[in-house]
Formats: sequence, structure tokens, C-alpha cells
Amino acid sequence: MSRQVLFSLFVVGLMTAETFAQTDSNRPRAREIGLVVGIFETGNLNAITDVNGVRVGHSTAIRGDDIRTGVTAIIPAPGNLYTNPIPAWIHVGNGYGKLIGETQVREFGEIETPILLTCTLCVWSAANALKEWVYLQPGMGEHTVNPIVGETNDSRVNNMWADPIQRDEVFEALETASSGSVQEGSVGAGTGTQAFGWKGGIGTSSRVLPQELGGYTVGVLVQTNFGGIMTINGAPVGRELGTYSFRNQVSQPEDSDREDGSIMIVVATDAPLTARNLDRLGLRSIMGLSRTGSFASNGSGDYVIAFSTNTAVRKPRTSNEPVSTQVLVNDSMSPLFAATAEATEEAIYNAIFKATTVSSARGELQAIPMDSLIQILEQYEVLNWDMRIPD
Repeated sequence: MSRQVLFSLFVVGLMTAETFAQTDSNRPRAREIGLVVGIFETGNLNAITDVNGVRVGHSTAIRGDDIRTGVTAIIPAPGNLYTNPIPAWIHVGNGYGKLIGETQVREFGEIETPILLTCTLCVWSAANALKEWVYLQPGMGEHTVNPIVGETNDSRVNNMWADPIQRDEVFEALETASSGSVQEGSVGAGTGTQAFGWKGGIGTSSRVLPQELGGYTVGVLVQTNFGGIMTINGAPVGRELGTYSFRNQVSQPEDSDREDGSIMIVVATDAPLTARNLDRLGLRSIMGLSRTGSFASNGSGDYVIAFSTNTAVRKPRTSNEPVSTQVLVNDSMSPLFAATAEATEEAIYNAIFKATTVSSARGELQAIPMDSLIQILEQYEVLNWDMRIPD
């Protein structure tokens, strides 16, 4: 096959992916139907990009009858991340996954590259492309780099054995990353993923603390692909819709929702935190996950990559002299814990609400029916809580 034909097929694939990704425009985010999570205010975008300097980009791959996947890039901060790494930690809720770069982050407490999310068997090709992209950045020499690439298994609708995410997709996600609104649902790394047996995908949310609690921002982005018994603001949505783990064994003769799956959670904050307290932030993100009905099944890879963008804690890679930093003390962490749990919970709801139905020769993942969902949420009186909380 000629290069011209290959290029034409690639362009067609990108055009199809773009058209596909835009079909979520008529589906609401959680707050657009009155679903308010927690007590803290969101940022202007209600997204991880409310944390200053954070950028997000996607590349969506829809090709043929069995490629339904993509890659999402999170660039934590401006500048050369290798020469000036940022404090970070990877918290493991349940470790059934292939997260490239984990051990060095947990050894040094730092991240030195952007973060990629993609499909399970795509991580090695994606990491190789990320390595190449990093070496092309200004100020790089011949150093080893530690690419961070997480994954979830989208094989219900995607042929991940074809290794569909390569250099072009990774570079597209990185080069188009922006600090604006983040596209959610069936896009990028969320193209072929599920949540509670329905179509899931990419979701994001943020919280801004009041000035008397520090005024810091926490932003969360999720790639959902997990099961459980879906709960939304306490309403038993999974049971009402008849889609939940162990359904076949507990009460119904029909097929039950598969409980296994994974979630990748990225937490960003501008609070000046050490790697140790970023680990603690990661634990609270898992608490936010549990509020949605996840119980971290045996085959679930549940990971949180947490980092701080605050310049007061960003140190040079090398220095002959001691480097001083300013960090929050432990007693100041509680508001950040609460904000992280809230933003994680809402990001998951946004991923489910914005996701569109995806089908392939391998199967289909249906978008959750919004009319039925809203009816359930109204029945259990869990909407518009912000209007019922006394000042």
C-alpha cells in the first residue's frame, strides 16, 4: 500500500473521530440538570484546567469496524518538566493495571513528563511516542526519561490487540492540549470505555476553596471503565435501572453487569503540597470514587496520579545547594481532602452523562438514558441541593 493511500486513510480516520466525538453536544453535564455534588464552588470551567497551567488534549481513533479507542494527554505545568519536575504521587487503590512509570514516581515523589491515558495494550507504544515527544522539547539532552502512561481495558468495543495508538495519535493529543474547556464522554482515552455497564469515558470537575481555607483549586480528570452499584448523590440509580454488579446472582435471571474494570484518576492542585500529602489526596479521591458505587473489584485497576503545580514546591532537578520549599502543614489538608472527594465524584458523573453510545463489530456500549436517569434523581430528591442548603 502506498504512502499516499496510508495518509488518506489516516486523515479519514481523524475526520471520522472528530465527527464522532462531537455528538456529545446535546448531552448535559451533571450541573446542567441540577445535580450538585458537595458544598464547595467549582472553578470557572469546572474542569482540571481550572488549575493554572494544566492543559488537556485528546486524540480519538475510530477506524474500521473494531477500532474504538484513543489517547488523552494531561500536561501538568508549563516549562521543561524534566529539568524542573513537579511534586507528584501515584496512589494505588487496586493494582490490577499496567501503569508505566509508577515506581520512579513513588521513589522520587516527582513527575518529569506529561501524563497519557489510553487503552490497556496501547501503553507501550504510547510511552515510546511520549518519550520521543519529550526529547523534542527545548532544553532536553541525552537523559533517561520516565514517561507516565495509564490505561483501562476498552476491549468490549475496541480491538486493543491491534495496538491502534501510535506516534500520530500521541503527538496529536499533546500538541492540541489546551487550558480551556475539556471535552468529555466518548472522546480520547474514554472513547471505548464503560461505567456501571453503561457507556463511560472522560469526565472532569474542579473545586475552589474559600479564601479563609486557603483559596486553592483542585481539579480532577477521570477515565472511567469500572463496575459496581451506581449511586448518584445517594440515589440507587443502578438498582432502579437494573444494571449493577452480581445482578444475576442476587435477584434477576438476566445477564448481570460485569463488575470488573478500572479507573484512572488524575488530580491536580495549586496548593503547595509534598509528595506525601499528594498521596493522602489520592486516597481521598478513591473515597470520592466509592461514593459513586464502586467497590474496587478484584480485576479493577484503580489509580490516582496526583500532582501540585505550585511553584513554591517545584524544585530544579540538580542543585549543589540545599533548596528550600514552602508547603502546607498537615492540619491544613482537610479542606483539600473534601474538595478532592467532591471533584472526583462529580467528574465520574460528568463522564457518564456526556458519554454517547459506541458500537463496533465487537459489541456495543449504550449511553445511559437521560430521561430515565433524571426521573430517578427527581424521585429520590437529589437534584438542586445547593438551593436547599441554608446559608
